[in-house]
Amino acid sequence: MSNTRIFVTGIGATSPIGGTASESWEALLAGASGTRTLEHDWVEQYQLPVTFAAEAKVRPETVLERPVAKRLDPSSQLAMVAAKEAWEDAGAPEVDPERLGVEFATGIGGVWTLLDAWDTLREKGPRRVMPMTVPMLMPNAAAGNLSLHFGARAYARTFASACASSTESIVNALEHMRAGLADVVIAGGTESAIHPITIASFASMQALSRRNDSPATASRPGSIDRDGFVMGEGAAVLILETEAHAKARGAKIYAELVGGGVTADSYHITANDPEGTGAARAVRLALEMADASPDDVTHVNAHATSTPVGDPNEYVALKAVFGDRVDEMPVSATKASTGHLLGGTGALEAMFTVLALRDRVAPPTINITEPDPAVPFRFSGDAVGLGDGDQLAISNSFGFGGHNAVVAFRSV
Repeated sequence: MSNTRIFVTGIGATSPIGGTASESWEALLAGASGTRTLEHDWVEQYQLPVTFAAEAKVRPETVLERPVAKRLDPSSQLAMVAAKEAWEDAGAPEVDPERLGVEFATGIGGVWTLLDAWDTLREKGPRRVMPMTVPMLMPNAAAGNLSLHFGARAYARTFASACASSTESIVNALEHMRAGLADVVIAGGTESAIHPITIASFASMQALSRRNDSPATASRPGSIDRDGFVMGEGAAVLILETEAHAKARGAKIYAELVGGGVTADSYHITANDPEGTGAARAVRLALEMADASPDDVTHVNAHATSTPVGDPNEYVALKAVFGDRVDEMPVSATKASTGHLLGGTGALEAMFTVLALRDRVAPPTINITEPDPAVPFRFSGDAVGLGDGDQLAISNSFGFGGHNAVVAFRSV
């Protein structure tokens, strides 16, 4: 594999705290929360034990043209909104279609399309099931539709690694670009799975916060009284370019993507390894690819979902890599503001990491009422300056199935 340099030249997002990348970033720095009480009849209909989530602040069907929105599941709608913003932000680069790739991810895919079609079949019969049901529900629908929209013919790959999915998509983009398979890649992830069945299932396994009386403060990573994660919704996209392609067209550059690591715990289908071995190895692989040492890292965007078990396990993993430095580095747990976007969360947090490097500021972690001694990260309720000089930051994602993925970015 070559040492080709890969730059981030465009960003886009639609999240629970903003309809665009810039809106989401500004809201994050301001300490906003995107978690709200769900205003849907089905919450009461199914007597769900959790009545809140972090839905996308701007509904994608209000942004896209109606004919486009109608043929896409909400997860693909969100992906299209974020990708169009990122592409425009990158200056709509001119690129040979056979050198343009898509690396996209989702943890669940078109769950709304699938279950709505099942209801239609049961209630109205097979003739009323839409012909586009399968193309809308398939997990690769977002990647396929982005490939069609932007004319990407190098490849259109899909990753489904639960909550590590979109971080893995970015790692794979880096590897494939350094292997010479593309000059420009649309990389990211999406999720729209705030549905009665997913809420009921996550609640049944005691994974969700149940702070129905205070949704905005329910996600509290690192706080001793945390009681579970908050389901989120949205999509984020990075436009990645090789150094030669970006510089030839005078592209704006946000940061350099310098490393990535992907490992598996082989420990449990839902719980991560309490010794953090696989997660630590993913961090080390990312730093090795970046030709960096743990001492070079100046900021971490932690996976930190606000679960009682997951947060301490991540601390154990990072302590194994960074030693006592992990207690000194600014660490952000942005899910406190956005909730957990499942397969889309890694891309959103990678984008936040890129913007942290651009603005040299670690975003705040809200809702910590009392720090947990078992999770002594340097969280702050306010934004923290990263200082001058070279900055190296990592973003972590860990998912059901034992998936671990880490990306590393360097300031430019």
